Amino acid sequence: MNLSTPDLCDQHPDQVRVVTGLHWRNYGGKSAFHGPIETVRCFEDNSRVKEALAEPGQGRVLVVDGGGSLRHALIGDLIAGRAAEQGWAGVVIHGACRDVEVTRDISIGLLALGPVPIKSVRRGEGERGVAINFGGVRFLPGEFVYADANGIIVASQALD
Repeated sequence: MNLSTPDLCDQHPDQVRVVTGLHWRNYGGKSAFHGPIETVRCFEDNSRVKEALAEPGQGRVLVVDGGGSLRHALIGDLIAGRAAEQGWAGVVIHGACRDVEVTRDISIGLLALGPVPIKSVRRGEGERGVAINFGGVRFLPGEFVYADANGIIVASQALD
């Protein structure tokens, strides 16, 4: 299903929340993706990201609030590849990623604020399945996210 965020905003103006004030770049092999939201909140520690993406994705999108940090990557080619194999539709990282020359060939949506070559620290910290906020939007597990070259929108139910 090809869904355009501008079209969805036009068709459902009272149902969408638009992420603003952040500059996203696509580092994955899919330029557009959508699905039910799963969340992680972490800061420079990708333990919960790796854990979540190793599980069956069932078309979900992992939305990660990494605090906007560009000091440590929260995802790279190995984790992104595993996520694609597990059936995740995409990952939105409010933070950094790495291995971008490889991730662009992986069949997954991957939006992040930017790349950085240094890996995450691993201390087993972070939270899963919690409400997170960035870009003026609250992301709740089970809601729906839609992402393409125009931006990111969230809705409490699936849009078509």
